[in-house]
Amino acid sequence: MYIASCGKCVLSGVVARGTYVPRLADGRIAALVAGLPAVMVAGPRAAGKTTTARRHAAGLLRLDDPAVAAVVAADPDAALRREAEPVLIDEWQEVPQILGAVKRAVDDDPRPGRFLLTGSVEAELTARTWPGTGRVVRVVMHGLTRREISGASGAGLIDVAVHGSLDDIVLPRQRVTIDDYVALATTSGFPEPALRLNGAARSAWLDSYLDHLVTRDVLTTGHTRDPVRLRRYLEVLGLTTASIPTEATLSDSAAIDRRTVETYDRLLINLFTIDLVPAWTSNRLSRLAKRRKRYLADPAVALTAARVAADDVLRDGDLLGRLLDTFVAAQLRPEVELMQPRARLHHLRTEGGRQEVDLVIDLGRGRVVAVEIKAGSSPRLKDARHLVWLRDELGDAFVRGILFHTGPHPFELDDRIWAVPIAAFWTPRAGDSTR
Repeated sequence: MYIASCGKCVLSGVVARGTYVPRLADGRIAALVAGLPAVMVAGPRAAGKTTTARRHAAGLLRLDDPAVAAVVAADPDAALRREAEPVLIDEWQEVPQILGAVKRAVDDDPRPGRFLLTGSVEAELTARTWPGTGRVVRVVMHGLTRREISGASGAGLIDVAVHGSLDDIVLPRQRVTIDDYVALATTSGFPEPALRLNGAARSAWLDSYLDHLVTRDVLTTGHTRDPVRLRRYLEVLGLTTASIPTEATLSDSAAIDRRTVETYDRLLINLFTIDLVPAWTSNRLSRLAKRRKRYLADPAVALTAARVAADDVLRDGDLLGRLLDTFVAAQLRPEVELMQPRARLHHLRTEGGRQEVDLVIDLGRGRVVAVEIKAGSSPRLKDARHLVWLRDELGDAFVRGILFHTGPHPFELDDRIWAVPIAAFWTPRAGDSTR
């Protein structure tokens, strides 16, 4: 497949259909299926949920097949009894009453490994149809990371930052340039464009994805929205990804009222299209801003929504910074989701913006890993001044600061502050195997 430590090799080919790329969520899904009766795999449409879930299932009910859906709708309880377990119930929202049958089956027999559920839309329908608390445990599967595509296994980069040393970060064999990083970001984290498409075909897929989102996907959530206005709002989000705009700014830029902004946000969160990262708070710091940081979850979707080409990004420092921030967040999100004890992703900004940290990973008990993303290839200590400030404010609670950059080498900038190439996310570490 690809050699993880070579940026140009990562871009050099496609993966044959039928070739499975192991996902970071595989281990979590396997553990939950082994210990719990029902597991729901949630996430954006086309992220590979069904492909992954099928590897953990013995039986399958594809409810996007009208014939299968009709049989299941007629008697959901009988349909479940006919299948080998674990049975994967794919696109469960097509026959929502299947959830009641799962509830009854789990109540009668709560042994582990009985049901897997997948669907493109989960949050609102679940809340209205059946609260699965205590019966179904949810796993969110995000888009592909470069680590998954490259085949790098072993400890994740954040785990290395918390428990390891710089010696655990292996240098790429070939320099990954800023052009490479932009190209990688524009390949998307969705398996189809990331693994099997190039050039015009990939662009057409991403355009079609957005068209589907603003027309058909919104209907599955029970909303009927003007697709022109929603597409215009997505364009604004694409241009401002990785920023902290006010609702008034978004409203004015998209020519919609603030109530519509709130409605669109709820809709796009339910569709896993945007990620609103909350502001980090601490009783050890004062005058922290409270607004959430807005990301389009996939960097290629962000550029497609904004109608911006890769060449435009390389001529605009602001767009470049936003794209790299969005790209790094997309690599971090699945790792943080699976960390144990559970970690949470935040951002930090003081009122007036005097200090700002791109991302703060809250490890619990007040401990944090702080992240800054810079487009430069030769970072210096002054580039990490906000990380230094946060370290000095938090003391021992500051576990590590990471300044991600586009240069070739990892090195220590200061006490507990590393400068790390973005490519370290997918560079194999000791004990890894590369496909």
